[in-house]
Amino acid sequence: MQLIKAIPFFVLVLLLTNACAPQLSPFTQKLYDENNWSESELKKIQFYLSEDVVLRRNLRSGSSEIVEGEIKMVDGRKVEEILIRKNTPGILLFSPKEKRLAVSFESGKNDRFLMFGPNPKVRNHYVLLASDWDKRKGKITYDDKEYYTSGQNAFAGLLVDLKRTRKVKVKSRTLGGREL
Repeated sequence: MQLIKAIPFFVLVLLLTNACAPQLSPFTQKLYDENNWSESELKKIQFYLSEDVVLRRNLRSGSSEIVEGEIKMVDGRKVEEILIRKNTPGILLFSPKEKRLAVSFESGKNDRFLMFGPNPKVRNHYVLLASDWDKRKGKITYDDKEYYTSGQNAFAGLLVDLKRTRKVKVKSRTLGGREL
């Protein structure tokens, strides 16, 4: 009987938890254009990753320069692997040129970032960029080192919480003019 009385309480807690959770939407070129955000305004937006991204690089024997990844054996080779999980929060570090965002998902050095840009194949969502993509993998520079990622990560994109993003405070004043 007490369990039946507790059900409405649990439902209420569940609803309140969901109401507080961010409603994530893709960050698109249209959203960027509509809001005409400057780089400094973009730095105030919390970005999230839409999918898991795995970066791998081959290690030479005796190599000891490991970022903060995990060393694994893949096909008999030593590889360093860095995993960035879906919904990991990130911030904009800089925009090197128009329609390019360097977003960091880890604190620390500012050369640990991934590059994102709009892709017309997916309605101009900002997705992971690589210096070279083929059907199986993409080449990415991370922490000044060359990594590879699966071709499936070509559509890993940036998400934003539109509720929080749209809460832009505008400070306005009207001038009365100046007379002699």
